[in-house]
Amino acid sequence: MKKSILQLVLLCFLITGCSDSKKAQTNLAKIEQLKIKNDSLKRIVTKHKATIKNQIKTFLTFQDNNAENAMNFYVALFDNSKIINVKRWGEGAPVEAGKIMHATFDLNGSLFMCSDSPPVHDWGFSPAVSNFIDCETESELEKLFSKLSENGTVTMPLNNYGFSKKFGWVIDQFGVSWQLNLP
Repeated sequence: MKKSILQLVLLCFLITGCSDSKKAQTNLAKIEQLKIKNDSLKRIVTKHKATIKNQIKTFLTFQDNNAENAMNFYVALFDNSKIINVKRWGEGAPVEAGKIMHATFDLNGSLFMCSDSPPVHDWGFSPAVSNFIDCETESELEKLFSKLSENGTVTMPLNNYGFSKKFGWVIDQFGVSWQLNLP
């Protein structure tokens, strides 16, 4: 009887040990899969950082200390947009403390940068260089045109000029030029 009990106890240890061994193998396999996924994500992040670093960005130089107002206006206006980072001027700077020294923001996948420039230059924004947006719908085009032209200047009203279904060109309240197109 003692021998049977001993055999039964040994059998239980053996079954438990095999079960734990299978769990350990399963866990090791899961860990290996997670390592592979982690390495893949690291490669994607590295590639994305390189793409952003080499991406051409629009830089808006504001001479009227309006960089923050403009940036917030654009980020609120365009879908899928966000402020990425902001560096501000401190006390004793050549502009009012708290104004933007340098900021980066994303407007629906396009990177922009801006600053409040301490020196006032002999130049400003020119409509010769503008932001061109192909809109997906007429309602998107009309919304953007309406918001961007508020307190701005319409240089070409919304119309069919023969090269697209509908097109408009505005200079917004900050002096930045926008061409809006419905292909």
